Parts: sequence; structure tokens; C-alpha cells
Amino acid sequence: MTAPRKRSRRVVAIPLGMAMATALAVLPNTTASASVAAPQEAAADATPLSYVVNVSPGHGTSSQVKKAIAKAGGTIVTSYDQIGVIVVHSSDSGFAAAIRKVRGVESAGATRTAPLPAQSTTDLGAPKVLTAQEVAAADAEAGQDPLQPLQWDLPAIKADKAHEKSLGSPDVTVAVIDTGVDDTHPDIAPNFDREASVNCVTGKPDTADGAWRPGADESPHGTHVAGEIAAAKNGVGMTGVAPGVKVSGIKVSTPAGFFYTEAVVCGFVWAAEHGVDVTNNSYYTDPWYFNCKDDPDQKALVEAVTRASRYAERKGAVNVAAAGNENYDLAADEITDPSSPNDTTPSDRVIDPSECLDIPTQLPGVVTVASTGAKGIKSSFSNHGLGVIDIAAPGGDSTRYQTPAPPATSGLILGTLPGGKWGYMAGTSMASPHVAGVAALIKSTHPYASPALVKALLYAGADATACTDPYDIDGDGKVDAVCEGPKNRNGFYGWGMADALDAVTK
Repeated sequence: MTAPRKRSRRVVAIPLGMAMATALAVLPNTTASASVAAPQEAAADATPLSYVVNVSPGHGTSSQVKKAIAKAGGTIVTSYDQIGVIVVHSSDSGFAAAIRKVRGVESAGATRTAPLPAQSTTDLGAPKVLTAQEVAAADAEAGQDPLQPLQWDLPAIKADKAHEKSLGSPDVTVAVIDTGVDDTHPDIAPNFDREASVNCVTGKPDTADGAWRPGADESPHGTHVAGEIAAAKNGVGMTGVAPGVKVSGIKVSTPAGFFYTEAVVCGFVWAAEHGVDVTNNSYYTDPWYFNCKDDPDQKALVEAVTRASRYAERKGAVNVAAAGNENYDLAADEITDPSSPNDTTPSDRVIDPSECLDIPTQLPGVVTVASTGAKGIKSSFSNHGLGVIDIAAPGGDSTRYQTPAPPATSGLILGTLPGGKWGYMAGTSMASPHVAGVAALIKSTHPYASPALVKALLYAGADATACTDPYDIDGDGKVDAVCEGPKNRNGFYGWGMADALDAVTK
């Protein structure tokens, strides 16, 4: 159903200068797997791993801590003293256990189970480029970008009506923490914020020009997300939810497609310190789908990303994240996770989702977004859960489940793709940027609003949506998910459907 880690499903692409018709290519539902050892076994063979060491903020590079890390067999890569997170590499099998005993170290853990650099057998598939003969169907009305008629998702959240009043402010920046953003794309270039962009893959900021872009063989995911948020209303291609705001690229995904803790921490801290107003997070932090706090390694990862996301919010950013694509009930007593750790050999494990967290989406303060399809009901794949889901937005669904009204031709979500192309994807990955775009419109309307106020306005403006009951998305007579809660706060839609028009009028 979903490509690993990137919370998306399907993609097709359109060459530069062409309008959109209909086509579909599927990203396979594979789980990354490679024949490498678990952390203890790998370290015994002197294979290097990456760690986060969490200490009291301001003490990360004290001589005492430095000496202790070196004595335990570690090498400091970088230190985020403002949140007390240190990134360390070590080939010593006992590093984490040893450093946890050091006075002042609050937690420490390996960020991966595969040695540096992680390898993956994941095949993300290639976009299907449409021919000139396939693109004749687009017929935009006056004032629309050429591909806008195919964007059923914009009227679903009243973004088309919102744009009559405001496109958003260029003083607002949304950071796409993801696989990288192609800022040369004609729909992204007019709104790109280079100063707020960076490559954080190693856990240490790389500010080289273009370092934030995806490589030729890397996922188009981040570029697609960026276009959904802020594709310019410029007579070319498509239109973003907030086409007048800025968008930046913070690349945190390895070439193999892994989002490791040190990179995610770097991404949030960078956003915090570069004036970002909203971050979009359409991923989970590898290698664990859920990080269990009774495991010392996973506990340290939760703590590190929590500190980083909270720091970004304290500095003024609203953090928005995708809920995930497995149709899990995140409020259930138990979930069976078959995909972790996804950088070595995953196995089934039963977890308690109240104690084992999908990060960053289940962290305090983060806006958790569920996905809806073209008929306005929960997407077949979208995770849900009463008290977990905050809000819903279009993320697409299989056309056989939810078919859009013409002139739209696909039930998936149109977005930008590297190389001046456009294409379809679906997933909570696509729902999250719709909410990030609405949050950016709210910030544009209320430039002095705190993150807490932006979130309050986001939820207050959402269109209350009652539970879909019974929820039989495939029509086979069996209930596919159970929704609980009232119309204005339930497990499928949270406070309701995001509303872009309210964002610019209230």
C-alpha cells in the first residue's frame, strides 16, 4: 500500500509545459531489508553505528562529556547544545551502555540497526511520464493555472475560494523536512527560500548550494510535497494551497530513503533558527515505525526528536505531520508492527501505541493529519484514532474507492516532481502539506500569532465531519475501520476537514 517511510502511495508525472491527463503507476509496498546485523552483532564486528546522546542543554560539548564520549569509543559528529543532543559515531559495541552511566547523560541510543551508511533494497519505482497525446484534456478557466482543474483537493478545502482573497504572504516560510526539494522547478522557484534550506542527512548541516535537492535516483517525494504547499500561481502547471508563501527544502533522507534521528533533529533545529513558520513532516523516523520508551535506544530517539520539535515550536514554528498509511487505529490497545527495524531484518512485534510512538507525528504539540479521498471520507489507508488525529485533509485514495468529479481524472493528489514535471501521489504524506498550507495562510493573515494560536485557529476553522459509520471502503460488507467520537472531535477526522477559506477570513 505504501512505499516505506515516505508517507505516499502512487506517482505519475507530466513533462514540463504539458497539461495533465490520466495515468497511474504504483509504488510497491515493500519494506527495506538487507542482510546486516542487529546493533549488538554489528558492533561486535566493529561496524560503525550512529548514536544520539541526550544531556542537559548547554552541556553537550563540556570537556567532561567530550572525554566520556571518547573514552567510551565515540567520535562527536556535531552537538546541538541548545537542546542537549549530541550526534556520535562509534564502532564500540558497548558505547551506548557505557555512556548512559556517565553523570549528566540522560539517555543515549543507536539511531539505526544497519552500519553506516545504511543500505536498502527498497525500489521506489519510477514516475510514468505522459505523452503529448495524453495531455490534451486539461482546460483551465480564466484565472486558473493550467493543471488546476485536475486538483479536486483545492475546492475540497475551499482553497480556490481562499485564493480570491489571499494567496498568502511571502513573509511566511514552510519548511519541507523530507527527501529534498528541486527548487529549479518552475512552480517552486518563484517561492523558494534558499536561506532556510539545507541538507541535514548526516545530522550536521550542509549548506552547499543545491545540497537540499534530491539526487537523480532519489525519491521525488519532497518536491511533490513542496508543490502541494506553495506551487506558484504563475500561469504554469498547478497551484499550491498557499501559492504566495515561501517554501524551503530541508533534506533529511539518505539516498537509500531512510529518515534517521540525527537528520530529523538537525532539520527541526535548522528550521527553528532560520525563521521557519511551519514545518511539514510526511515521514516516520527510521528504523522503528513505533519507538518504545521501555527500550533504552528507542527512548533516546523519542527524547531527541521531542526536544528538537519542541525547540522549533518555541522558536515560532507550527509542526505538522502525516498520521501514516497502514489503516492502524493509533488509539487501540495493541498494534502489530511487522516493519521494524526496516534497515535490517524486520519482524512482527506487538506494541502499545500509547507507549510506543510514531515520531514525529505522535509527539506533543505536533499537528497529526489524517487523509481523505475525493468523496470526503477517510482514505482506505489512513491511520486513525480518537485523541490522536487532530485534523483531516485531502490525501487521495484509489479511484475505485473514491472517484473525483470531472474535470478531475484521478483520485490521487497532483504535485510537482523533479525535472520540471508534475504527477500524482497519494497518502497521508499528501494530506499533511494541505494542512501545512492552511497553517501558512493563517500565519499570513495573523502574522504575530504564536504557534499555539495558529493551531487553535486551524482547529476552530476546520469543518466538523461526522464519523463514517459503518466504514466499508471496499464495499465487501465488512467494516474496514471503526470511528469513535462526536462530529467535531473523532478518530477519523479530528476537529474536521481543514478549511483554507476560514484561514484567510477569520
